[in-house]
Amino acid sequence: MTKVQLFIPCFVDQLYPETGMNMVKVLEKLGCEVCYNTNQTCCGQPAFNAGYWEEAKSVAKKFVNDFDGEGYVVGPSGSCTGFVRNHYNKLLNNSSEHNSSQQLAGKMFEFTEFLTDVLKVDDLGVTFKGKATYHDACGALRECGIKEGPRKLLNHVKGLELVEMKECETCCGFGGTFAVKHEAISNGMAQTKVQSAIDTGADYMITTDVSCMMHMQGYIDHHQLPMRTIHIADILANEQEIES
Repeated sequence: MTKVQLFIPCFVDQLYPETGMNMVKVLEKLGCEVCYNTNQTCCGQPAFNAGYWEEAKSVAKKFVNDFDGEGYVVGPSGSCTGFVRNHYNKLLNNSSEHNSSQQLAGKMFEFTEFLTDVLKVDDLGVTFKGKATYHDACGALRECGIKEGPRKLLNHVKGLELVEMKECETCCGFGGTFAVKHEAISNGMAQTKVQSAIDTGADYMITTDVSCMMHMQGYIDHHQLPMRTIHIADILANEQEIES
């Protein structure tokens, strides 16, 4: 049985807990033994991106120790996964946790890449009726190199028509504190991304990161646009049409 340590990012924990539960539902359906360390906290990315490297280092040390158990570490976020993989090595250099951080980077996976690259699964036998387009979140695409995997999974969902938008790889404009410090630019980027999705005629925009979802759904709701964002875990755990 494949052992999985569940990593739940801050946005999922505080705002989209159902996405975390749906990820567990999928993993257990595939026969994984899932465990959750309730002592876990943030990976440290917000502090790191804001320039507070010493504070981020303290959080990163705790994170490494929280996930020192056996099994893979899987989370529904390419952004957080990419941060641990690509930045812990430098952040924790010359620390007692450095070697452990390198070991952690080798066993940490974003949810969809764990399904496709580790479990070698692309058809979960689920149904979701509707027309959707896929947003390549920056963390998943640029930090983890995730591109085709989510599309393979979605193309096997019965009843789902997946169409590509022109701006699929364009940033949605969130970027954590970027959306606060540069609100006008951030909203402009959200407008470009959402309009590109709407132009496909899709009802849903699917992605791997709830931070992107939150940002774009906020823009959609504010302008009362005919679109809904949804995390891919919520699609893959579903067995019937989700009502709008």
